[in-house]
Amino acid sequence: MALPIAAVIVGLILLTWSADRFVFGASAFARGVGVSPLLIGLTIVAFGTSAPEIVVSVLASLQGNPGLAVGNAIGSNIANIALVLGAATLVAPLAIGRGMVRRELPILLLVSFGVLLLLVDGELGRLEGIALLAGLVLFTAWMAISARRARPSPHDDTPEVVRGMVETIPEGDRLGPAIAWLVFGLLLLLASSQALVWGAVEIAEQLGVSDLVIGLSIVAVGTSLPELATSVVAAFRREAGLAIGNVVGSNLFNLLAVLAVPALIAPLAIDADVLARDYPVMLALTVALFLIALGRRGQIRRWQGALLLVAFASYLVYLGITATA
Repeated sequence: MALPIAAVIVGLILLTWSADRFVFGASAFARGVGVSPLLIGLTIVAFGTSAPEIVVSVLASLQGNPGLAVGNAIGSNIANIALVLGAATLVAPLAIGRGMVRRELPILLLVSFGVLLLLVDGELGRLEGIALLAGLVLFTAWMAISARRARPSPHDDTPEVVRGMVETIPEGDRLGPAIAWLVFGLLLLLASSQALVWGAVEIAEQLGVSDLVIGLSIVAVGTSLPELATSVVAAFRREAGLAIGNVVGSNLFNLLAVLAVPALIAPLAIDADVLARDYPVMLALTVALFLIALGRRGQIRRWQGALLLVAFASYLVYLGITATA
């Protein structure tokens, strides 16, 4: 058990760092060849920050562990809302902008219910994967158009998801180091993902639980650590829009890309527990976030953040109980 645990811990650490280096190299390369910050944010940063989940899910699917791939995507969404926003709100209450209430959150709700319709038959096939990727393309195009039409400050109407992506673009535009970091980050991303998948599968086998449970817990929380760090720092800086936009954007990419890409490689079998237990939890948290945003203050207050953390802890306990029952 010691070696698989070490593989998971080291894999998660290197996965987070290599994804950051990959985004840095790709962004610097794009800057160096004259790509606009908006385009870099909507493509390289958006996909790069979801790279850990995507690579882990692809490798898990290729190696015959679809539960790990599905659990990673859905578990990350649960962790993003309950753990990431809950922890960030304890630092400072998070005000949810009107634009977020009118645009991004309804889109997240629509996508969440739409994906549920694709999963109810117990399988996510290639056609469904293509449909999800088409939705991702439409969402990205919508963000680009909205950002270009946004009114200038002080009435900036740029979507929070877009603003978060652009503001987190790494500095630097030297092509030589950029290419080196790009290649090194990608190779290390693949290696660390392989270590994480191997360790997670070994732990699942030795504990006698499914790879789905490990994906929903250990792997999901681990791949959500970058979002946790970004949102907590944003809360310290009183940048609520960045904290919430980071989570909403990540959840949309988890549903539209992290589930879609492995489905294109091989159809994903959807465990019955996903539809009966895990996806309803994710939907409930998403609806709760939307209802909080519709509230009079439009703010996630500290006591609500504490409830989100309690909900996340309760879910993990329930997951553990049902996994060993």
